[in-house]
Amino acid sequence: MSGLAYRPDADEARDRLTKWWNGGDLGRPALLLRVRREKPWAEIPALETPEGWVTHYSTKSFDYRVNAGTREPAWHDHLCEAMPVTAADLGPNCLALYLGCRGVESPGTVWFEPCIESPDRASFRHDPGNFYWDFTVRLATELVRAGKDRFLVQFPDLIEGLDTLAAMRGGEALLEDLLERPKWVHECLGKITDLYFLYYDPLYDLLKDERGGTHFWVWAPGRCAKLQCDFSAMISPAMFREFMVPVLRRMTERLDFVLYHWDGPGATAHHDALLSIQGIRMLQWTPGAGAPPTWDPVWWPLYHETVDAGRMVMISDYYPPDKLADMKREFGKKLNRFLIGLEAPTRKDADELVRIVSD
Repeated sequence: MSGLAYRPDADEARDRLTKWWNGGDLGRPALLLRVRREKPWAEIPALETPEGWVTHYSTKSFDYRVNAGTREPAWHDHLCEAMPVTAADLGPNCLALYLGCRGVESPGTVWFEPCIESPDRASFRHDPGNFYWDFTVRLATELVRAGKDRFLVQFPDLIEGLDTLAAMRGGEALLEDLLERPKWVHECLGKITDLYFLYYDPLYDLLKDERGGTHFWVWAPGRCAKLQCDFSAMISPAMFREFMVPVLRRMTERLDFVLYHWDGPGATAHHDALLSIQGIRMLQWTPGAGAPPTWDPVWWPLYHETVDAGRMVMISDYYPPDKLADMKREFGKKLNRFLIGLEAPTRKDADELVRIVSD
């Protein structure tokens, strides 16, 4: 394995991440640290943004996605454990698209139209000819080709479990299903889990490098995945344990390195349940809109409990140096079990951030 044109010391970063994932101490947190370059690593002219490109999966949209995905990693220096990556994404919850949903564009975002009108007409099948799956594979293949020896390509945002079923069924309808037909929900979740790996496995083979793969901006030395359940904010801890914990346990058995996207104050009630799943190695905390940022002391008890349980914490935000210093004073060597996403305006600023968190 050699370095990358946009990260010549990529092998050294992989070595450090391998050590960190396996419990080793880097003398500081793992850092996904980027600095914007004055000039890109490579001059790639930007294409004009086509109207409706988010969900109009046309030739223009395909070309634009390849162009944008190729240009983005070229504009940053990637320091510490950050890797130059792009993603073959169609939106959040690609698995729902592969299983029958249709992408619908809204201002600034995209959502997926439910495809299960009634439980007795629900269909769960692997369709290798699905339009969205074909688009994903073509996009991923072209990005891998374009990024060869320059940058890595990470997984699209597949998503799974209750979030995928909610996209397919509709959130309100699924809440009723949990009460009125729990057996049906369990059966659907089992089918979704089986189908997930029919898509994950070929994508991993396509996207991995010689040592591992990248998901959610994080490289790991093996089969890595980001799992989640944003739907959990609407259900009780008992329901989460009944319906989602078995899904997560079953999925982690087939993966090597799992981080869990833990989103918003409404999801904090499930902390103990998440810590009970040994296959989840890291919780990626996202406070949610309107909540205090990740460096705010209000979240520190959650971080302490997570690290004390033998897990890692992933957080990303804008970190004023004084706030980062506050966290170093609070957590001490515990902070070395964090993975922190950072962006600095200059290389000098980046060096100062590293100094603040180092032992």
